[in-house]
Amino acid sequence: MVSRDGSNPRGGDRTRRDAGSRGGSRRDRRRARQAFRNWSGHVHAHPHTLARPASVEALSDIVVRASVAGERLRVVGAGHSFTPVAAGGDVMVSLDELSGIVSVDESRRRVRFHAGTRLRDIPALLEPFGLALANQGDVNPQSLAGAISTSTHGTGLGFTGFAGTVTGLSLMGPDGSIRELSAESAPETFDLARVSLGVLGVVTEIELQCASAFDLIAEERVVGFAELLDGLVERMSEADHFEFYWFPHTDTALTKTNTRVAPGEAGPGHLAAAKTRSTWITLLDKEIVENQALRLAVELGARVPAVVPAINRTAQALVSDRMYRAAGHDVFVTPRRVRFNEMEYALPFTAGTEAIREIRETIEAKGWSISFPIEVRCAAADDVPLSTATGRETMYIAVHRFIKEDFDEYFRVLETILRRHGGRPHWGKIHTLAAAELRELYPRFDDFCALRARLDPEAMFGNRYTDSLFGLSRR
Repeated sequence: MVSRDGSNPRGGDRTRRDAGSRGGSRRDRRRARQAFRNWSGHVHAHPHTLARPASVEALSDIVVRASVAGERLRVVGAGHSFTPVAAGGDVMVSLDELSGIVSVDESRRRVRFHAGTRLRDIPALLEPFGLALANQGDVNPQSLAGAISTSTHGTGLGFTGFAGTVTGLSLMGPDGSIRELSAESAPETFDLARVSLGVLGVVTEIELQCASAFDLIAEERVVGFAELLDGLVERMSEADHFEFYWFPHTDTALTKTNTRVAPGEAGPGHLAAAKTRSTWITLLDKEIVENQALRLAVELGARVPAVVPAINRTAQALVSDRMYRAAGHDVFVTPRRVRFNEMEYALPFTAGTEAIREIRETIEAKGWSISFPIEVRCAAADDVPLSTATGRETMYIAVHRFIKEDFDEYFRVLETILRRHGGRPHWGKIHTLAAAELRELYPRFDDFCALRARLDPEAMFGNRYTDSLFGLSRR
């Protein structure tokens, strides 16, 4: 066991606030406001306080002061959600200073983290213990608390999203005290709190079930789009991790199949020939090809939409098959420098293929010019009440628009298709659903709302957006 240390080695309280927030009336405190903008730039907020506490004690003080003042408080991580879920009008809190490992149970491969730990920092933290996150998505700037709270996921039918790997939580309530939650301690609250959108309180620590360190052998193949859809369920079922990207207006797709192997272990069959990818090749692929070339394409497409189909077909024709090997996190993650807005829905696994066909038909029928690819992934069923994969194997379909392009009609029309196939919206991505619709998608939705009312009766840990999600009216 690594010794538990709840303090932050950086020390000090880096709470930042405007001068008016130290005293005077509530109206005075709101005069000078801070600015918050999410990653895509679509969401703006102007809280009077942006706080960065460097200790749990400082965080508790911030929470209690907000509660006594009748103010609302939202916790923000990387601002990578495309909805206003983290935006706050009174107090916003970043947990960036509460970062790192709290303790490690090496025998059970369970690791407890401070909740502000960024996903990008976790591989280096786990490396000395020979451990890794069991699965990851394709971006990693998010805070761990943010990833858990919005049901963030990777791909692979043998693996749940992040929330399904949570084995313990520390949750701070309006009075600044902390509840320790696990399947053994307060199991009902723990069960519901694993995905909470931050409305139950401030998550301060998270324990995860990790995996032994592993490599991935990545196979990237260009295949015919119709052929891919005909065998999509089988491809996803047979792979450790599978996803694909399809550029609208083209007849092919880029598939990514990742196979897990222990470090130093040869891959099976033809995968044994996979070579470790060099740093320079990684830089070329991820930064030059996947980001700079895409930026040029979408910038041109935003100015001259009529050329988008030709650009997409040219880009797809230039993609070639390849196979390589690297540590798991290096294969999973690709930096995203080109900013976009995104909508993603979680569909029953076998319903995904038909929904994708409908999406293609709709894009062509509407005559839209769509420069960003559609991304399709999958995940195992889990038992987390507000997880997008609760109770069913899931196929995720994500659609994007460049930040300089209007997404409203595109997302609205495709959302109708995805909902018709039983989809649940990703909690951190754009959608139009409110409590009445969400209640029909989550069997334990009312249980969660009841827990929220009990833990936070004044709904201080919310905002107008989360109020709409959970049917709350607040003066």
